[in-house]
Amino acid sequence: MMIIPWLSNRYDVALGVNTMGPLHVVNFAKKCVNIKLLIHVSTAYVCGEKAGLISETPYLMGETLNGVLGLDIDNEKKLVDQLLNNLKARELSEKSIRQVLKDFGKQRAEFYGWPNTYVFTKAMGEMLVGKFRGNLPVVTMRPTIVCSTYKEPFPGWVEGCRTLDSVAVIYGKGHLSMFLADRSSVLDLIPADMFVNSMIVAMMAHVNHASLTIYQVGCSYRNPVTFNELREFHFNYFTKNPWSNKQGNPVKVRKLLVLSNILIFKVILYLWIFLVGKALNLANCIGSRDIQQVLVGTDKKLKIIMKLVELYRPYVFFNGIFVDSNTENLRMIARKNGLDEDVFNFDPVSINWKDFFINVHIPAIVKYLF
Repeated sequence: MMIIPWLSNRYDVALGVNTMGPLHVVNFAKKCVNIKLLIHVSTAYVCGEKAGLISETPYLMGETLNGVLGLDIDNEKKLVDQLLNNLKARELSEKSIRQVLKDFGKQRAEFYGWPNTYVFTKAMGEMLVGKFRGNLPVVTMRPTIVCSTYKEPFPGWVEGCRTLDSVAVIYGKGHLSMFLADRSSVLDLIPADMFVNSMIVAMMAHVNHASLTIYQVGCSYRNPVTFNELREFHFNYFTKNPWSNKQGNPVKVRKLLVLSNILIFKVILYLWIFLVGKALNLANCIGSRDIQQVLVGTDKKLKIIMKLVELYRPYVFFNGIFVDSNTENLRMIARKNGLDEDVFNFDPVSINWKDFFINVHIPAIVKYLF
């Protein structure tokens, strides 16, 4: 089973990569005499769980999503360094240290209004880039959920299990029958090659322009796709093209039961986990090894589902729409300059989501990730 690790990274690692990393790059770039432009890749979800129209605006140093004052990046670094030193002094195992630092990152993120460590540290990275860039020309790219390629290097190229693909893998293998989400929620997607194309065009447009420009690259504003549509796409695909297990038997899937009430979902899931635990104890008592193996596997699957739900809750209940006015202006500039739109396409309006998922994306997931 695959779960995306970067959404719940340990805080010291996330701070080092997502926050301090961009600052180090900016400081290095400012020393490069002939530098023309710096591209900073962030994420559209630095907005946290904001609803409504989300604009392409920068974050000011110390700005928080919930209005809580006192966000100081230097202090965050000191806090995590002190915690890490204390944990090492107590001679805790690496596994225990990792879990404490993961939990601490989530606590710090939620304290200032962000849902997880990843987007919190990405937002702080944007703050540092904005403050310390000086006259350095900077373009900040904010992709939404990046999925497999639309065209280049070939349709459906994917590397590693990304974002919601882990849910698709578990569902296609017959291990997922229930999930927590808002069916009408828009899942903002962009194929990887379209995002790369947007960066290439942005580079061409901003060379030697001493400004900071932000581009949100996604589909929700111009060509949205909902969670319920994705649910239908996956059900239709795996019904017609069932995956075969190790025994060569086709796995039948049911249409995913989607609950929008988190309390009801947790009650049902915890009840299943409780009953499986009781049955496992009974199987241990009577010494039935086959039943034990089945129940252990079921227990693991249920706990993985709970972990997935906790990770993806902010995205499957997301009620924001990413305005891409700057990105649309970039497309217009490219057209005026005669850029080949077929080669450098990053217009989400050109995507037929049903065709893309059924004929490109899901077959690629099955081929490369199952």
